Amino acid sequence: MLALGPILAQTKTEKPKLIVGIIVDQMRQEYLYRFADRYKEGGFKRLMNDGFMMKNGHYNYIPTYTGPGHASVYTGTTPATHGIISNSWYVRSLKGSLYCAEDSTVTAVGGSTASGQISPRNLLTTTITDELRYATNKRSKVVGVAIKDRGASLPAGHLGDAYWYDSGTGEFMTSTYYYDSLPDWVQNFNEKKLAEKYLSQTWNTLYPIETYTQSIADNNDFEAPFAGKDTPTFPYVLDSLKQGNGELGLIASTPFGNTLTLDFAIAAMEGEDLGNRGETDFLALSFSSPDYIGHRFGPMSKEVEDNYLRLDLEFERLLNYLDEKYGEGEYLVFLTADHAVADVATHMISENIPAGNLNNSYIYAQLKGYTQLTFGEGDWIENLSNEQVFLNHELIREKGMNLKDMQDDLANFLLRFRGIKEVYTAYAMKNSEFTTGRAGRLQMGYNQKSSGDLLITLEPGWLTGGAKGTSHGTGYSYDTNVPMVFYGWNIPAGETSRYVTITDIAPTLSMMLDIKLPNGTTGNPITEITDQK
Repeated sequence: MLALGPILAQTKTEKPKLIVGIIVDQMRQEYLYRFADRYKEGGFKRLMNDGFMMKNGHYNYIPTYTGPGHASVYTGTTPATHGIISNSWYVRSLKGSLYCAEDSTVTAVGGSTASGQISPRNLLTTTITDELRYATNKRSKVVGVAIKDRGASLPAGHLGDAYWYDSGTGEFMTSTYYYDSLPDWVQNFNEKKLAEKYLSQTWNTLYPIETYTQSIADNNDFEAPFAGKDTPTFPYVLDSLKQGNGELGLIASTPFGNTLTLDFAIAAMEGEDLGNRGETDFLALSFSSPDYIGHRFGPMSKEVEDNYLRLDLEFERLLNYLDEKYGEGEYLVFLTADHAVADVATHMISENIPAGNLNNSYIYAQLKGYTQLTFGEGDWIENLSNEQVFLNHELIREKGMNLKDMQDDLANFLLRFRGIKEVYTAYAMKNSEFTTGRAGRLQMGYNQKSSGDLLITLEPGWLTGGAKGTSHGTGYSYDTNVPMVFYGWNIPAGETSRYVTITDIAPTLSMMLDIKLPNGTTGNPITEITDQK
């Protein structure tokens, strides 16, 4: 018989006190470099220098929108699996649109009635936050915070709590999915009326405007002014701009929306005693204001430059708070974005770079006219949205038409239009496996039950929209390349230019925490982080 040596007792791996997942709505990876000369040492630079950064992190599906982005980061998979295919999408059975966080079975708690029918029920898979709760038999707490309801509810998962900003009252609220009444700490926060306080200020540049050398002239033809102001220029006297610009909702379109969001996040950490109860807790924090600012002014604007210089200060405030409350190395932070952003098309045209704006209304009218001329009278086109065309399947069956042939015919018709690069049919998405390129990214965003009959991709630099401001949604690098930085507990300092995707964030956390992968995960752990000895 072999002699057995002493059996060593296994000790439980220590866990971080708190995980803070940060999504900045509409942040390019390049913003970490472009404005770096003015960043403080304790904000973005601290994450970049002392954390581990994936410089070549991307979204691996189309479309790159807010709802799908938040869902994909936290589920570790893409819309093909988790079901959030856009912010809103057409539903054939409803003959109308469904909002990604919409839930008619719940009502508002606090805030305005119209802002209360919100929950994560449309999300078809678990999240990393759900799996953390399951792993601790729900002893871990999860709190989602954002101005946008979808930026709070989707990351918090099915088992967490979520709070979002109500533009009607200037308060943070929730729904009956989570609580029957607001916790005391939320009510106490709302009583401070901080939104009104911040909107009594003037938004001017943090530094002299002539030193903002990373942006184009303040007054130009490419940005969309606020209502009541003739030019898109500093300063912005917010109290006088509230009327016509959403009243208390105006704060979302200023850097003070970031300040208010962090104020509430800190109140949540205090009110819920996050990270101090012997279990790993999770704060899912989303900064929504950069998206509002970016859409209106574009990535080359002085407003965007100023927003990121100010957001850097908020990151410094957050990290200093976490140091003081939990201790350095006792918490884990990751930073990413739900999508990046395209340059303003009209600005690119002025620089002789190929770009343009596609007129969806014109395309829709042309489609309707062509189908009636080709296939006979009838409403053959039910909907055109999110660069997807939904055909009238009932009419097609009634007339005995072949759906595949009609999809192929209309795909070829759409290719006639300037600005449309490719059109893929639902038949191709269902019956072929695309592993690379735009077709592969479209397939990762294609959900067989929810997506349309025709999927359109645009030429590089092209958008659907007007002459001022910009948007996102494509599979090009300007929309897909976003920050991916881990910092804190068990994170080595370093960086990689290896291609990784945002669906790798959740499995990385699962491996670090020794918990189950979210149940739809298709991403892989980032081994430079997880395989530390």
